[in-house]
Amino acid sequence: MTYHPKSDFIATMIERGFLADCTDYQGLDEALISGVQTAYIGYDATAQSLHVGHLMNIMVLRWLQKTGHKPITLMGGGTTKVGDPSFRSDERPLLGPEQIDANIAGMQKVFAKYLSYDDSETGALMLNNAEWLDSLNYLDFLRDIGRHFSVNRMLSFESVKSRLDREQSLSFLEFNYMILQAYDFLELNRRYSCVLQMGGSDQWGNIVNGIDLTRRVLDHEIYGLTTPLLTTSDGRKMGKSQGGAVWLNGDMLSAYEFWQFWRNTTDADVGRFLKIFTELPVDECDRLAALQGSEINEAKIRLANEVTTLLHGAEAAATAEATAREVFEKGGVGDDLPTLTVGAAELPASIVQLIVKSGLAKSGKEAKRLIAENGAKLDDAPLTDAGLMIDADALSSPIKLSAGKKRHALVQLG
Repeated sequence: MTYHPKSDFIATMIERGFLADCTDYQGLDEALISGVQTAYIGYDATAQSLHVGHLMNIMVLRWLQKTGHKPITLMGGGTTKVGDPSFRSDERPLLGPEQIDANIAGMQKVFAKYLSYDDSETGALMLNNAEWLDSLNYLDFLRDIGRHFSVNRMLSFESVKSRLDREQSLSFLEFNYMILQAYDFLELNRRYSCVLQMGGSDQWGNIVNGIDLTRRVLDHEIYGLTTPLLTTSDGRKMGKSQGGAVWLNGDMLSAYEFWQFWRNTTDADVGRFLKIFTELPVDECDRLAALQGSEINEAKIRLANEVTTLLHGAEAAATAEATAREVFEKGGVGDDLPTLTVGAAELPASIVQLIVKSGLAKSGKEAKRLIAENGAKLDDAPLTDAGLMIDADALSSPIKLSAGKKRHALVQLG
């Protein structure tokens, strides 16, 4: 893009690869240099933890605060009851209030690692849209807010159109979601002078709706900014690993496994990920990305250390690196590996069962294929017998199972 930003925030967004689109670059840029501005990103409480797919936008909020502005993390206690239909092929399962509250509590732990929630001018706010959505009167809402929405226009949004084009049902409940999200922006502007909504590029239609509604009702100038939908160089959606979602809560994914996810980044993604997921200077990210051959592994270790330090702390990152070096370079066991504890009553157990239970394969079929293709190891020795039984004697000391070169687990007797 040719626009040269004056604000530190927009300059950072462009330089580090965070920016997909903006409703008004110049207007937002001028607002950002005129004083402290408030911006938000919304998060529906559909799981007990955020995952790596959320991390890019969490870093956007962190940079917003670091460049002198006020971030809001808006928890969707209200909208989660409806479910965001954007680019989904089916309706989300509806959650009860207790589950939603438990999910919000789990997600809040992560935000506190990246943002400073305090009473200062740039202190982050943690809000819940149930605060205004739960008490809405339906008839008043239809009359005051619903009249500003054109169904023709809503049907033209890509997120809705893609669902209808595939002749997949879109319930009226879900269709309301974009009106509620637009109303969130209106309320945040009215209550907290919030002038900017940010989100992934799949949220563009919802963000534009909120801007239009706020202009019509309050006649205020507000903005939208989106980040690119991140895929790895081989086309996979960011945040998914062989074992499922890469969670950010330590009780759902260990710091070691989190570190290992970043260490396993493909060469082509290292530079981009360093700019997005760490705070290293851009020229240092470029230097590391340019490393060739085996040296690129040092760049991946730096990436893993920096990202893990932000989430789990420097000590956890150092421990993870030490464990990894022990496991890979010295063939050792490492204290910090994912560990499966097996009771004596469960023995003898088949090696296939243990591979599945330790998370190295999703099914017995996958475990057997891993063994047949020489991808499995037992204590660093090739595992060739899918019928092998492990008894209590074999577990007199912990055994190490490996799937490929990079995924390991310990099995011990409980």
